[in-house]
Amino acid sequence: MKSLPIFVGRLFFCLRGEAVEKTILNEQELDGIISRLTFQIIESDLNLDKLKLIGVKRRGAFIADRIQKKISEFKNFEVETGYLDITLYRDDLTEISEYPVLLGTEISFDIKGKTIILVDDVIFTGRTVRAALDALSDLGRPNKIKLVVLIDRGHRELPIQPDFTGKFVPTSMSEKVNVKMSELDGVDAVTIEKL
Repeated sequence: MKSLPIFVGRLFFCLRGEAVEKTILNEQELDGIISRLTFQIIESDLNLDKLKLIGVKRRGAFIADRIQKKISEFKNFEVETGYLDITLYRDDLTEISEYPVLLGTEISFDIKGKTIILVDDVIFTGRTVRAALDALSDLGRPNKIKLVVLIDRGHRELPIQPDFTGKFVPTSMSEKVNVKMSELDGVDAVTIEKL
């Protein structure tokens, strides 16, 4: 028997129960949240001259690029941006793949003594952020690190909290938050998928 899709507003259901996906942020809402996060960073009394943006690959890198662009538009100031690959720092590396794909860290500036704005798409258990902090510590010792996340879905396993949060989305453990970026996915949206 084939699955028959049923569309109800912004919800998508599959009759056989394989997938339930709900859009919680569209393109305009996502852009508005990134603008608000950018203003919070600007207004947080951080010295822009020492500020560096580092996005966690993959989608955190695209969000960091967008924040960098908005800082440039709002303050007429260019903040250097880099991209961090945390693959080898993950504590679940052997569970995710036998042959992990390395995306490569791209940071062309010294982080020593700088204020790092670490950007990621979703914070869940906190383990990705812990891996990112370990990776950054191998590159130098920044003056401070501030964490920006687009979505906080709760369920922390480590004592890690973002300094700037775009949206808190309460979820169950049987749900997955999907951040879709046009640079990678062809669309800007955030969805919740029932597993």
